[in-house]
Amino acid sequence: MIDSQHQVSVPDPELSNEDKLRMLLDITKKISRSLDLEEVLNLVMDTLGSLLPYDAAGIYLIETSSDDGDPYIFKSKVIRGYEISFELIEPRLKLGEGFLGRVAQSGQAIISPDVSLDPRYFAARKRTKSEMIAPIVSNDKVIGVFDLESDTLNAYDEDDLSVLQLLTSHVAIIIEKVELHDQLVEKKRMQAQLEIARQVQLELLPDHDPGMENFDISAYVFPTEEVSGDYYDWVKIFDDQIGIVVADAVGKGIPAALLMAFLRASLRAGVQVGYAPHIALSKVSNLLWDSVEDHQFITAIYGILDATNRTFVYSNAGHNPPLLIKPDGEYRFVEYGDTPLGMFLDARYHQHFIRFEIGQVMVVYTDGITEAANEAGEEFGEDRFAKSVLACIGLPAKKMVDHIRKDVADFTERKFLDDDGTLFIVKAI
Repeated sequence: MIDSQHQVSVPDPELSNEDKLRMLLDITKKISRSLDLEEVLNLVMDTLGSLLPYDAAGIYLIETSSDDGDPYIFKSKVIRGYEISFELIEPRLKLGEGFLGRVAQSGQAIISPDVSLDPRYFAARKRTKSEMIAPIVSNDKVIGVFDLESDTLNAYDEDDLSVLQLLTSHVAIIIEKVELHDQLVEKKRMQAQLEIARQVQLELLPDHDPGMENFDISAYVFPTEEVSGDYYDWVKIFDDQIGIVVADAVGKGIPAALLMAFLRASLRAGVQVGYAPHIALSKVSNLLWDSVEDHQFITAIYGILDATNRTFVYSNAGHNPPLLIKPDGEYRFVEYGDTPLGMFLDARYHQHFIRFEIGQVMVVYTDGITEAANEAGEEFGEDRFAKSVLACIGLPAKKMVDHIRKDVADFTERKFLDDDGTLFIVKAI
């Protein structure tokens, strides 16, 4: 243990209460100019000795802790006159224990003229004879305590307590100010991150719909207030073939946007090599399993649309089942699927086959559409979604997207969804 290097000031005994108030005002003006909490508290402690006598002092804030099961723990932010030890930096006092715990629990200050006769005293310093402790209160909640100790008996009176309480009230205001500033900085940082993620997301999406003989195709990502992991893409393989992917990466913000970028690069590489959909997804899944955290995964449908044969050969990695609607209005959700990408090592994927009739429609989507909820908590749902598609099946694919968007917006009565929603409509013509 080492002694604190800060020397303790001794107040002028001739100072009047008016002089003390003037000095207190000067201290509060100085500390109000700073947003550095450590700097503020050190300034308070360095000038406090001119107002009140002390041989040791500390400012302790209450911080929650779940590591050892105790709901509260005191953390010293600045101390003077003690031998520095872990017990002072992080005193293991529960609410109600010692002077600090009593004041934190009750919100009432304590003046102890002789600590040796006080059963509430927790001995942290052998030379201490008397002590004064005041709560630091913010928004009617005790957030810390201010502790002064003296090597003489009966060192503090009610006038001294009044001065200390005035100072603690200003310290509480400064702590509030610093916390609000930190929250504002964090909010701006998060907003900047979300804007970057949104730009990444937009850059990854195709800038136009594919043009393909025998098919009318359109896709759209519904906007949300937060960036999540919805993604769609198409890539030309041959003049009469395109690869189609619709995916949903778990999470929000930059992590989800990075997963989307990873998927895009991996699948496009698979297209260049010529992998069949089930092989491409298996390889992407292994890459994800090796590269990301355990809780991160992607659901996806990836397939090859062939205009000449009017077929779609695809694999489903834990994604929502595609909606198929025949020209006569009969519809079904194709429930075949395997595990999400990145969830297991060496996951195997099966291939499925759809042959299109003229007038048949396939809609690949994400759960942001079907799980969009109104204020009552009712979800849009698969049936309502299918009926929305049926109601506009005679329109061009792009107009169908607009119709479904309006139905979802009317149902939720909201401009933004809670989660990204994606539509990829393939209409045989």
